[in-house]
Amino acid sequence: MFKHILVPVDGSEHSKVALQVASQLVASQGGTITLLHVPEPRDHEPLLVWGLGAVPSEASLEEREKAGKELLEKAVVEAKAMGLQDDTIDSKLEHGEPRQAIVAAAKNMNVDAIVLGSRGLSDFKGMMIGSTSHSVSHDAECRVITVH
Repeated sequence: MFKHILVPVDGSEHSKVALQVASQLVASQGGTITLLHVPEPRDHEPLLVWGLGAVPSEASLEEREKAGKELLEKAVVEAKAMGLQDDTIDSKLEHGEPRQAIVAAAKNMNVDAIVLGSRGLSDFKGMMIGSTSHSVSHDAECRVITVH
């Protein structure tokens, strides 16, 4: 049913669950998976990266990109551990506002579905503009599966 699935990963527990769900779908149905990371600056909190520790909020773009590439490498290893083969996994690092970058990547790659975590922002900004998963589910032109 889903031949190409996009999985945005940020190192959170929610994105790990999204990777598990997407990997199960690909393993059972065939197809490919693209892991996407959008390194974004954090206004106040350190960015926790998948087993890599914390990236400080004042980190440069180069430092965030380096951490993002390491995060993607770890996510690829995780997907392989879940039974996916090298030729079914791709990874991509994009820049921009995460919501827009995810929707644009999905459209550009003509994916059948996006599987992402439901982690919402906990600060005032999140209350005002909503979570990334909520925005993606409204703007994407493909199916969106939100997990938590």
